[in-house]
This record gives sequence, structure tokens and C-alpha cells, in this order.
Amino acid sequence: MRWSQTLIPTLREAPQEAEIPSHQLMLRAGLIRKLAGGLYTFLPLGLKALRKIETIIREEMDRAGAIEVLMPALQPRELWEQTGRYSTLGDGMFKIVDRQKRDLVLGPTHEEVITDLATRELNSYRQLPKTFYQIQTKFRDEIRPRFGLMRAKEFIMKDAYSFDADAASLDRSYQSMYDAYVRIFERVGLRVKVVEADTGAMGGSSSHEFMVLADAGEDGIVECTACAYAANLEKAERLPPANSTAPDRGACREVPTPGKRTIEEVAAFLTVKPEALIKTLIYTAGKQAFAVCIPGNRELNEIKLTRLVGAPVQMADDETILKVTGAPVGFAGPVGLKIPVYAELELQSHQQSVTGANKADTHLVDIDITRDAAVEKYADLVNCTEGDACPRCSAPMRAKRGIEVGHVFKLGYKYTQAMGTAYLDETGNRQPVIMGCYGIGVTRTLQAVIEQSHDQDGIIWPGAVAPAVVAILALSPTLPACMDAATALAGQLETQGIDCVLDDRDERPGVKFKDADLVGFPIRVVVSERSLAKGSVEVKLRTEKQAASIALQDAASHILKSTRTLQV
Repeated sequence: MRWSQTLIPTLREAPQEAEIPSHQLMLRAGLIRKLAGGLYTFLPLGLKALRKIETIIREEMDRAGAIEVLMPALQPRELWEQTGRYSTLGDGMFKIVDRQKRDLVLGPTHEEVITDLATRELNSYRQLPKTFYQIQTKFRDEIRPRFGLMRAKEFIMKDAYSFDADAASLDRSYQSMYDAYVRIFERVGLRVKVVEADTGAMGGSSSHEFMVLADAGEDGIVECTACAYAANLEKAERLPPANSTAPDRGACREVPTPGKRTIEEVAAFLTVKPEALIKTLIYTAGKQAFAVCIPGNRELNEIKLTRLVGAPVQMADDETILKVTGAPVGFAGPVGLKIPVYAELELQSHQQSVTGANKADTHLVDIDITRDAAVEKYADLVNCTEGDACPRCSAPMRAKRGIEVGHVFKLGYKYTQAMGTAYLDETGNRQPVIMGCYGIGVTRTLQAVIEQSHDQDGIIWPGAVAPAVVAILALSPTLPACMDAATALAGQLETQGIDCVLDDRDERPGVKFKDADLVGFPIRVVVSERSLAKGSVEVKLRTEKQAASIALQDAASHILKSTRTLQV
């Protein structure tokens, strides 16, 4: 492939829209171009890298025994109504009407479609287990697309779905996909952390995320400093502090706090630490209002709260807060409330707390929530933070940021029961099919590789997914001897299956060097009038500082040996 005959529009400066390094480099290296918010066109080099990732995924899915299918992106509303997700996924799903006035959706995922297929085609224990997969375009109506391919409206995913006769068989299918994911991410050159995760709108039980650790990651995770425990913040647990005792100061009492509403304002006014306060939040689930109490220095985890109450939750509006507490926003407290009260486990050990008095400009001090409030249930309701105790071994945990590139779920019977997916067992009795789901964000994986592997000069591609492994820079393209040598070397390498880009542009050497580093070709070969006079070329790995002078007749074999170390 000649540079002059393809499209590699490199940029010296990053567009203002690009906030993180990988997004900046994908634009600067000419891999993608923005069409509109959350919509991108893949240019030749970006598409080549994407296809290499897809090939690795297909090879490992096939190796694990999965069967490739291709399902429609456009799906009928009725399928989604069978599982109830037409309404629960809300505005994040693209909903359209065709000319016959039929309601359709652009699929953000394919559980309903694949389960419909299984319901029609899998009816005997002899057909189980089965795992199907596809690589398909998905659509989600992101309200704020950002970070390039990380949060886009249109993206490519590999999704797989297993159908098993029982839980033990599902365990085997799940482990098979888990192991395949480990191999996939190793092959594409990503260092991933596997963490426990919440199943969210997908439903089901066990769930693990494959996270690429990166400062720009949108997901928070915690990991133990001593054992293997790691979890997404939505799922992460911690060992609550041990119960403490303090001298009994008697009954709680009111103190005036004029105009002091926030945790910071009240703590400063009363000269106490934020953790001494009980933050009381009013939420609703449907028409039911309830209170949630957490330590003043903690953040509520709404995923955990949703699991606790068993229904979607949202913060109450000011009118509701005034109605159920008798006070304006900022002065709610658990004492005397007539609505259900849920409290963070840690508060059981707080005996001299401060909280709102359910009265304007007033707080209560010396609160013991176990004594003074009617708490319906104590539970783990807050986000874990740096230094919290590991729930497995009690060692301190550390906080990280990560990019989710893969997710595996044990879905159980959620979809198969809703859609009547069953099989006949050995005795002829009808049994429900149990299901698993396994996703990889293909376009997200491409960008995650760059986010994890770059320097100040550009991308550093792992050999297996580089759009071209070798860049041959003809520094004197108008000199026939130079172009002949560069073209011959490219031909030798390509016959050995090595992708090459021959930079035949009539540009200054500095421009070619900068572009080669920016795009991130693993191996750079310089063919110049000066090197040819010595009967050699210069070969340099992207990860090394110095180039080596290699005899022209040995260049191809030398480069082939180098590609083996790059796992091409």
C-alpha cells in the first residue's frame, strides 16, 4: 500500500473536540473522522486495525465453540415488550416508525432477537448447549456523546449468547467465554483487570467486567492491595468499620443552624468533621417516598439502592421533600419521619452524629440512629473509596479508573421465561432454558488499545492489531534506485504476510518521520540515497530510540525476525 494512493490525513494539532489522548490520536493519525456527535467514519488505516481486532475475536469465539450468526439491527417493538425492556431502557433506545406505522427499534443489544431465534429453533436437550455470536453495529441515543468511540451513538460490538439446559452447564459456558476473553485481550495487546460488576438492565446474577486501567476511564473500580478482589464501583463492597463506643451524652437535642444546608456548611458551623453528619436523602420509587441515610463524607450508590428497594429510584423533588419532612431541602433527618428509612451499615456504629431536625434552620446533635430513628433496614449503600477495607480479607483497597471493553453475564431465566424458551428433556418433560450473555465493544477496544499504548509522539501499536506493521520511508522518492529498493523490500515482506505502507510522498524527511511515529507503525524502515550508497537501510522499532543499519539484502529477514517478537 502506497501512502500517496490511500487516505492518511494526519494532523499536527488535535481538534478541540478531542478530550482524551486516544481520541486525539485517532483523529491526528487519520484513523477516523467525525460526521456528527457520536458518529464517526473509519478511514483506511482505522478500518484495517478494526478488522484485525474482529479477526482475533472471531478466531477465539470459534475456538471456544461459538457459532457465528448475524441478526438484524432493526427490530420489532413487540419483542422488546415481551421482556418489558421497551419501556425500561427509556430514552437511550432509538425508536422509529416505518411507513406501515409499525413501531421498530434500532437495537442497542440483541437478547430479545437471539432468544426469539432460540425459542423457535432449540426444542430438545440434544441441541444444547449452544452459544451464538455476532459482530454487529449497535445504536444507543447517548445524550452526551464524548471521548470519540468510547461513548458513541453508533458502535460495533461482538455479542454472544449461550443457551444451556441447567445451571451447571451454564457455569461451563460462562467459563469458556471468560477464558476466551482473556485470550482475546492478551492477543490484541491490552492489559485488563477483571472485576466483579452489577448486571444492570441486562438482569441476571454473576457478572464480570474486563477493564483497561486508564486515567481517562469513565468507570470507577476498587481493587484490594492484598488479595484478588476487584469490583466496579456499582458493585464494590467493603468491610464496614467496627462498632465504636462513646460516652452517652443523653438524648439528642436541637441546635439552630440558620441558612446552613450543605454538609460542608453545617460541619464548619458546628466545628465537626463531615463524617460526623448523617446525610438524609429523600427518594421515590414509583409513588412511594422514602429516606436514605448515609455518612456525610460518603456518596450514595443508586445501583445498590435500586437493588435494595427492588424498583427504579429517583431523587424526590423539593415539593415532595417539604411534604414528607416538613422542612425545606437541606434540613431532613431520620428522627420522627413517617416514611420508610433505609440506612448505611456504617451508621450503626455512629453514636454522636449530627443530622437535620426536619425543621427549617435546625439540626439535631448527639444522634444515635439505632436509638433515635426507626430504620427499616441497614445495608451497604455507598460507593467504596480509597482505603476502605476489603470485604474478603480486610486489607485496604485502592481506587482506579477503567475503560470497560468486555462484560460477561449469567442472565439466568430472565429472557427465556419471558419469551417461552424451553426444551424437552430426556423424559419428554418441558424445561426452561438458562442463558448467558457476553459482550465486547469492538470499536471501544480499538480506542482502548491506543489509550493504553501511546507516548508524546503518537500511537504505539501492538503488532497484532497495527493497521500496517512496517512503514517503509523512501526519503528520495524521485530517485529511481531509492523507489526500486523500497518497492522491492515491500514486496518481499508482503509475500510473507506482513502489512506494509510505502511512504512515497514527495515530503521532507522530518514530515515522514513524524507521521510514522504519529500513526505508530511498529517498525520503521528508512531507504535513502545515503543508506543505499552504503548498501543498507535503517530499521527502527517504534519502542526503541536508536535505529540499526541493516544490509539491504538482509533487511527482509531481519524485519521478519523482529515481527515475531511483536507477535504479528
